[in-house]
Amino acid sequence: MTFTFAVLLCFGLSLKPRSPVLAGVLPKPTIKAEPGSLVTRGMQVNISCMGTSDAQKYLLFIKKFKNVQHRQSSTIRGEKAVFSINSIGQYDGGQYYCFYVTTSGWSAQSDNLELVVTVRGTSPGIFENKPCLSVLPRCVVTPGKNVTFKCFSQEEYDSFIVIKEGEQKHSMIMESQKTSAGQFQALFFVGPMTSSSSGTFKCYGYYKANPQVWSEPSDHLEIQVLGSAMNTKLSKDVCKPKTASNTQDHTVENLIRMGLAGLVFIILGTLLFEHWRNQSWTYHEAGK
Repeated sequence: MTFTFAVLLCFGLSLKPRSPVLAGVLPKPTIKAEPGSLVTRGMQVNISCMGTSDAQKYLLFIKKFKNVQHRQSSTIRGEKAVFSINSIGQYDGGQYYCFYVTTSGWSAQSDNLELVVTVRGTSPGIFENKPCLSVLPRCVVTPGKNVTFKCFSQEEYDSFIVIKEGEQKHSMIMESQKTSAGQFQALFFVGPMTSSSSGTFKCYGYYKANPQVWSEPSDHLEIQVLGSAMNTKLSKDVCKPKTASNTQDHTVENLIRMGLAGLVFIILGTLLFEHWRNQSWTYHEAGK
């Protein structure tokens, strides 16, 4: 028993200088991601770890399920270190945390930073279809009423997430259900609505095998609560999703209108020219 204890003690002491998990006497650092914790594949992401001014080294770790991997080390001295991911990939999503070390020992572990990567279709059957978002009973509601968000897709996502723009918390998460029509959907019951509930919403789908990798977002949906500052002027098309193609559609419509107007001018010009020529011919014959 004494021998076993001695071996374990020596083993623990030998790990202590290298393993921040066994330490933690100093205050935990602050971890943050820029431009944010929800990013698109291919973007550059900077993860900062802020400790104390006497920090001598920083370490960054990533956790996926129960697996922990050391990602980067920084020997920059001072109160902050920045770890850069030049082009983030779908396998870079996960829970990040960091430590720093001073002459007094290792810090406590920072809070977890959940970094989520959104991707478009990578291979057949994976993220091929972005989800769609709708709301019932309508997009313009009175305070105190409830609404139901419906996120759905032809793709068999395990879960759906609805997010309000400007909020970092991913609180509206539901497992998908298969409908009789063969779609996969989740219903989110929200309410009672208040003036602060107004905003722009979107939804994502993801698989349980990799919960930090999401589909590209649905088209945005604007919700307005009567009495809020947003809806002093209500639009008839408030429930129409905001898509990048909407602007293109309007451009095409304008080009078509301009083309038709030009055609009308050409036809009118031709008719006037023919009328003028006929008149000239008549005068010429009369002169003879």
